[in-house]
This record gives sequence, C-alpha cells and structure tokens, in this order.
Amino acid sequence: MNGFASQIPSMALLGSGFTSEAGLRVLLSPLNSNVVLRTACCSIGIGLPVYSTFKAIENRDQDQQQKWLIYWAAFGSFSLVEVFTDKLISWFPLYYHAKFAFLVWLQLPTVDGAKQIYNNHLRPFLIRHQARMDQLVDGVYAEMVKVVRSHQGEIRFMRSMIVRILGSANEVTPPSQQQGEIPNSSPQLELSTAAIRDSESESDHEE
Repeated sequence: MNGFASQIPSMALLGSGFTSEAGLRVLLSPLNSNVVLRTACCSIGIGLPVYSTFKAIENRDQDQQQKWLIYWAAFGSFSLVEVFTDKLISWFPLYYHAKFAFLVWLQLPTVDGAKQIYNNHLRPFLIRHQARMDQLVDGVYAEMVKVVRSHQGEIRFMRSMIVRILGSANEVTPPSQQQGEIPNSSPQLELSTAAIRDSESESDHEE
C-alpha cells in the first residue's frame, strides 16, 4: 500500500501508515458492514481515480493519462459485468471484501492489475470483434440522433422550462427592512405630502 499511496496525492497527504491501517480495517471488518465496504469501494474505485485523472490531465502527464485511461477501460468492463452478476453473487460472504481488494489491485503500481486485464483480456477481445463493435456503436449513435431530431420540440420546451426555473431562482429578493427603521412611503403618499407642503407655503406667502 505504500507505493500505491505515494501515487495518489490525497493518500500521500494522509500518510502511508494511515492508508495501510484503513485498508486492513476495511478488509477485516465484520461481515454485516456492507455499507462501509460499499462506500470504500466507491471511494477507491471511482473517487480517487477521478481525482488522479484530473491531475494527469492538468499536469499534461501522458504516462499518467495512459495509465488512467487503461484503468477506466478495465473498470468499465468490470462494472459492465457486475451489472448482470451483482444480484447473483453479492450475497456471497466476503463479496465486498473481495471487490475492494480487486479495485485496489487494479491500481497498485507494483502489479498494475488494470494493465494486465487490458493487455491479456480486454484488448484481444476488442481487436477480434472490432468490426462488429464499430457497427454497433455507429448504429447506437444513429438511433440517438434520430431520437433527438424527432423530439426537438419537447427538448426545446424542457430547455425553456429549465431556463425559466433557473432565472426565477436567481432573482434577487429585496433586503428585509431593519428593525426600528421606518418603511419607505409609497410614491402616491409622497406626492400628496409634497402637494400639501406646497399649498401651505403659498398660503404663508399670501399672508
């Protein structure tokens, strides 16, 4: 875990000893702590890689960019399989413990599990079926364009509604009157008061 922590800035700030202890506590936690394990899997599998990808893009580090692109390809493939198998095997004992360990293994720089999965399994499979995958992707995008074009009226209506809602929410409300402050008079009352004062001044001049 020390090498893994040094590769991720947020882990390095916490210290390698802390990350090692936290990882062991999660792996050795009781079986009924699925909520904690799911949170840990989400943090390790998504949260930290998102921030690491951000750092790689901002620093224009091509090696790190390639590393995290490979990770997201491996993680996406795993998530796609998990969608269909999670309901079947999630009730097995230590399932989330094994998932947490697998997500850590994908990112460990000493083993680089994501690269192993990509080079040994994912890349050969996609190269072998690349032509069919291209046709499938082109067909999906074509259907998406058709759906958008056929529902342009609804899309424009929803867009205008969202703009109106955001505009009404951004309107600035007038500040509340301070305690003890006399509220401002209405314009009609101010005009009538000014007229009374003018008539009084004219009567004083005539006298």
